[in-house]
Amino acid sequence: MSTTLSPATDTPPRHSPARPCRVEDVPQWDIETDVAVIGFGAAGSCAAIEARTAGADVHVFEVAAAPGGSASWSGGEVYVGGSGGTRVQREHGFEDSTEDLYTYLMMAGGPGADAERVRVYAENAATHFDWLEAQGVPFKGTYLPGKWIEPTTDDTLLWSGSEAAWPFSTRAKPAPRGHTAQFKGWGGGKVLMEKLCARAEALGAVVHCNARALSLIVDKTNRVVGVIVRIDGAERFVRARKGVLLCAGGFIVNRDMVARFAPGALACSEVVSGGNDDGSGIRMGMSVGGATIHMDQFFATIPFFPPESLVKGIFVNARGERFINEDAYHGRVGHYVLRQPEGKAWLLVDNEIFGRPVIQPDIEVAAVGESWSEIERELGLPADSLVHTVTTFNRHATEGRDPLFHKATNWLRPLTEAPFAALSYCIGDLKAHAFTMGGLHTLPSGEVLDADGQPIAGLYAAGRSACGLPRWGEGYSSGMSLGDSTFFGRQAGLAAARR
Repeated sequence: MSTTLSPATDTPPRHSPARPCRVEDVPQWDIETDVAVIGFGAAGSCAAIEARTAGADVHVFEVAAAPGGSASWSGGEVYVGGSGGTRVQREHGFEDSTEDLYTYLMMAGGPGADAERVRVYAENAATHFDWLEAQGVPFKGTYLPGKWIEPTTDDTLLWSGSEAAWPFSTRAKPAPRGHTAQFKGWGGGKVLMEKLCARAEALGAVVHCNARALSLIVDKTNRVVGVIVRIDGAERFVRARKGVLLCAGGFIVNRDMVARFAPGALACSEVVSGGNDDGSGIRMGMSVGGATIHMDQFFATIPFFPPESLVKGIFVNARGERFINEDAYHGRVGHYVLRQPEGKAWLLVDNEIFGRPVIQPDIEVAAVGESWSEIERELGLPADSLVHTVTTFNRHATEGRDPLFHKATNWLRPLTEAPFAALSYCIGDLKAHAFTMGGLHTLPSGEVLDADGQPIAGLYAAGRSACGLPRWGEGYSSGMSLGDSTFFGRQAGLAAARR
C-alpha cells in the first residue's frame, strides 16, 4: 500500500523565514538594488527616505496590497520632546528638557532600558519632529488638555503616557509629548503614513506591494546579500549590495509565537495590528543568527476611559484591595489588572462619575448598590475588605492625598454619592488589546547583533521587528512605537546606505 503525502502539511516549504538560502543556490538575480527594505510601514518608509537621500538605490517589498503597515491603523501619535521642547510644546508653554525626556524614557524602558538608544533619541527627538514636518506630515499645532487614549479632534499635543503619574513624575518633570498628525476621528496614522510613503516614492524608492519576503540569502561568510520574495505568485531573487533592512512588524498575529515567547498576551482577545505582524521579519533575522531580546514583553490595555471621569474611580481585586494608581497610563493599568489573582478586578465608581467606556460601552456592570457593603456582598468579596478599602481611600481623598498609591490630586475624589457600581474588568468580561514589543537585538544604527553582540554583516532591522525604545509593557506611552519606528528606521536606512 502506498501513501501520498499532503503538500500542505507534510512537505516543508521550499523557502522559509526560518532557513536562509545559500548564495550558491540562487539561480539568477531578478532584482538588484543597494538596499532592500522589507515592510513599508513607519520604519520602512523612513528607512527608504533616508537611504534614497543618501544616494542609495532602494527597493521596498510590502506584503500587503497597499503601503502603510500597522502604523496606518494607529492613532498617529509620535512621542517626541526634549531640547527645551518641540515648537508645539514651547508655543503652549511647556518646557521639556532633554534630561527629563531621557529620565522618563529610561524609566519607561524598565529593567532592560537601552541607555545608548535612549540618549540618542532624547537628544534628537525634537529635531526628528521637525524632520517629520519637512516630509509633509501635517500637525495642526494645537494643545488638547485632559486624558485621552487618542484624540478624536485634529489637535496635535496631548498627554499620552504616565508623565504626570507616580512614580514617573517624582524623577522627571512632566510634559505632554504625544504629537498627533492632523486628522479628525480615530486613526490619524493613515495621514502620517500616506505622507511618509508618498515621500519615499517621490524620492525614487521602488515599491513592490503584494510582495512577501520568504527567506534571506547569505554567502559563505554568513553575510546577508539578498532576499527571496514572492511577487504575484512567483519567486524573485533580490540582490542587496549594501544590505537588507527588516521592517516587517512584530508577531502578535502569530499565535504560536505568542504562546512560545509572550504567553501573557494570550489573555488579550484583541490584537493591535494591521494584520501582517506575523513575526516573519524576526524569524528571518533569527535564521542567520540574530539574537532576540525582551520577547516576553507586550503592550496591553483595557478600555476604562474615556470618559475621563472614570479615572477618578478605584480598581480593586478579589481581596477587595487597590493595586494601582488609576491615573497612570492605561497600558500600565492594564498590565496590573491582567495579573490580579484569579483574573478578577473591578472599577468602583459612584453616581457622580459613573460612565461607560467609549471603547467598550457594553462592559458588564457587576454590582449596583446603595452602600459599599452591598457592593462587597454582590461581588462575593471577603467581609469588610472592600468597605475598609473605600473608607480609607475616601478619608485620604477628602484630605487631597493618596499615601498608598500616590494618585495625583486632580484625580482624587471621595466615592460618596450613591448609588454605587462596580464595572467588571475580570478576565472574560474585558476586551484587552495587545501587541508585542520584543524583537531582534540591534544597535541604535540598526545593525542586527548575534548572540555575542557582534553585527551580522548586511542585516539591519527597525520598528517592531527590532526591540527598540518600547520594551517594557508597564512603561509604554502612546506614540513611543511611531517615534521609535520613524526615528530608528531613519538611522537604519542611513547606516545601510553608507555601508
